[in-house]
Amino acid sequence: MPSNFRINLASGVTLTCAETIGLLSGELRWEVRSAGNGSKGQRWYAWAWIGTASPRHHLLVRRHLRTGELAFHYCFIPEGQPPGMGRLIRAAGLRWPVEEDFEFGKDDFGLDQSQVRLYTAITRHTVLVMAALAICAVTAAQLKDRTDTRAPAPVRPGQAPPADPGMIPLTVPQVRRLTAATTARPWPPGHVEHWSGWMRIHQARSRWFHQRARLERDQEITMNPLVI
Repeated sequence: MPSNFRINLASGVTLTCAETIGLLSGELRWEVRSAGNGSKGQRWYAWAWIGTASPRHHLLVRRHLRTGELAFHYCFIPEGQPPGMGRLIRAAGLRWPVEEDFEFGKDDFGLDQSQVRLYTAITRHTVLVMAALAICAVTAAQLKDRTDTRAPAPVRPGQAPPADPGMIPLTVPQVRRLTAATTARPWPPGHVEHWSGWMRIHQARSRWFHQRARLERDQEITMNPLVI
């Protein structure tokens, strides 16, 4: 929800999300929890849970650990379901893969670049784009085990890097580029395969160093779960 979204608090006062944080800043109990595993490791944030006038609605606030940026989630818990911050955080964390799917569809497959106005044309374009995305996603999933040659992930902050970082598995964008290259202008023999391998090696090396850098922070977070 945007920061100007208005909610009815349990006290009977109606405020925006931003005003609610300002009013209750001294009473909030922030907890550092993971919103789930992302492409670079656990996604740690500080979370606070605020009740509203409705027993089935709650305001879940997410705070970025480094920048302090706030995000607001207006949550509904169905009748008969037990409330709990853990359940709400898991539900909020599911937004990331959905956003990633939309990003793939728009940036790599032109989902928002149809430049048409008629309903039939928009429908056809959407179906074709999603079919192409599905084919690439299934191909990447089937080839994951065969193309993933990454070195084992680091286990301590000061660990020495591996001599060979390996390659990340083929991703959906890379499958799309490799497929498109077969119908594009002729490339020198082996150029497309060499480019793909070069990218995957550097991404594997970058991911390994990023995981090592986050080990110390993750350890500190798990040992000190509460943020005052």
